[in-house]
Amino acid sequence: MFVTMNRIFVNPEYTSTFEERFRKRAHEVDKMDGFVRNMVLRPKQKDEPYVVMTFWRSEKDFSKWVNSDAFKKGHAKSGTLPKDAFSTESHLETFEMFLDSD
Repeated sequence: MFVTMNRIFVNPEYTSTFEERFRKRAHEVDKMDGFVRNMVLRPKQKDEPYVVMTFWRSEKDFSKWVNSDAFKKGHAKSGTLPKDAFSTESHLETFEMFLDSD
């Protein structure tokens, strides 16, 4: 299993708009081979980031997504929030799962 975590720092006055964008997302990733799950975590503490997690069967499946036309379509609206909506640049982390308690 391959997992990505994108930490997105959203300024408080834009949280509703940011969340609504995710609720109305294009769902292109859901159609990709190897895609398992998408989770968006809301921060409990002020100044903490949202965390967008995606789960994939493999890193190769994730790479196919990132290089696909569906990725471009799925992210077409991601740049429509003003720059001041974010307190800092987002940060993508990637992980390979080596243990699952399930």
